[in-house]
Amino acid sequence: MKKIMVDMDDVICEGGFLALVNEFLGTNYQKEEIKTYYIQDLIPKERYAEWGEFFNSKNVYDHCKMLKDVYEVLEKLSKQYEIYITTAYIFRDNEEYSAKNLKNKFEYLYENLPFISPENFIFTTNKEIIDCEIKIDDKLSNLKGKAETKLLFTAYHNKEITEEELKQQHVIRVNSWKEIEQIL
Repeated sequence: MKKIMVDMDDVICEGGFLALVNEFLGTNYQKEEIKTYYIQDLIPKERYAEWGEFFNSKNVYDHCKMLKDVYEVLEKLSKQYEIYITTAYIFRDNEEYSAKNLKNKFEYLYENLPFISPENFIFTTNKEIIDCEIKIDDKLSNLKGKAETKLLFTAYHNKEITEEELKQQHVIRVNSWKEIEQIL
């Protein structure tokens, strides 16, 4: 059975980080306005400590929604493939908050994808170590490795990557879970 690595944030679910940033700043940013991979880059540097405490007091996944068709397509694919949800959990700006983020990610996956065994949840920042035939991620650098099929899921931060650049790296851009279903 072939193995699929599937990223979590902005591939399975979205919106939590932006919701918390907007709540913290009292703003109404939309994902289309974000150009950086790290949404927290919107936080002024002088408020980073305050932001860290705020973020640590919240569960970002209370504010996430699953992407359209993800549940149905993953459930269907789980009958043909071995699926591994592979997600980073280290909070970039304050590693001590990472334990809570790990717990929150685990609980979200456990509750929302009951057909995927928790034994298939992999929490790592270095996705290059994952040996599988198919990789699905929204960060181009996470698609490195020997996978025969590499799918870049379109997200707010990767729309500027050209088709030529993707072609050079043997990566296919996908815009929806229905596209992934058709490819796989």
